Amino acid sequence: MNEYKVALFYKYINLKDPEHIVQEHLQWCLQNDIKGRIFFASEGVNGTVSGLFDNIEKYKSHLTSYPEFKDLWFKEDYAEEHAFKKMHVRLKSEIVHGDLEDVSIDHGGKRLSSEELFRLSQEKKDFVIVDARNWYESKIGKFKNAITPPMKNFREWKNVVDEDLKDYKDKTVVTYCTGGIRCEKASAYMIERGFKDVYQLDGGIVNYIKKFPDTFWEGGMLVFDERRVVNPNSKEELKHIAQCHFCGLPTSYYINCHNIDCDKIIVSCHKCKIENDYCCSDDCRKSQNRRNIFHG
Repeated sequence: MNEYKVALFYKYINLKDPEHIVQEHLQWCLQNDIKGRIFFASEGVNGTVSGLFDNIEKYKSHLTSYPEFKDLWFKEDYAEEHAFKKMHVRLKSEIVHGDLEDVSIDHGGKRLSSEELFRLSQEKKDFVIVDARNWYESKIGKFKNAITPPMKNFREWKNVVDEDLKDYKDKTVVTYCTGGIRCEKASAYMIERGFKDVYQLDGGIVNYIKKFPDTFWEGGMLVFDERRVVNPNSKEELKHIAQCHFCGLPTSYYINCHNIDCDKIIVSCHKCKIENDYCCSDDCRKSQNRRNIFHG
């Protein structure tokens, strides 16, 4: 039985004293068995937390008691246990590091609801859909026919827009990411660079796949907690789009090579990750600098 919840949230808003909030917030979470990762900055908050049902409800009440966060949108999912091992609350210069501090979210793309995206896909409207996540996220799951730039990290977004997407300036463009936060500035930068008709998927993939599984999304969705991947689809042809690095069978799971000096991201089925000692190669299996705990 799933007794735990995972809550994902963010908000861009001017915070006058984020350092004070960091200290207070960490103590509250530790006292109430909330685990996860939360970033505060002068531009807002970005976090994912896990806990028992009742504790997550208390957490939501606590965080929204701050006037700045009274209208936070929590995207929630069920879990069998804590989705994190620890609680981290950090003060950052950006709530998502993308070298986009000079970009104003006031210029962000028009918000497109999950219902509207579903309708666009069903009616086969002429639009371009662009993944604003990293390559290893889109490798295991994406929207059908999406453009998936080979980004190692979000800091490469400016170059992607200026080089890889420049031919789409006159097209209708829909940007998407996990929960919506990256698209706030990703879409804004596109508009600032002259793109004419830009949208951002409101609530991100998380919101869409809960409402419309087995439709326009294919594969799994990578999450940055101990679950690693969420698989929303039941149709066999939509469950997986990636293949195991070792055996080639369809899968949506991934691990980091347990040779710390390598740390390569590997798409692997569960059988092969065990058979290969959570490593990508024979050389890595022989390494003396491997993780002490089987992670993933």
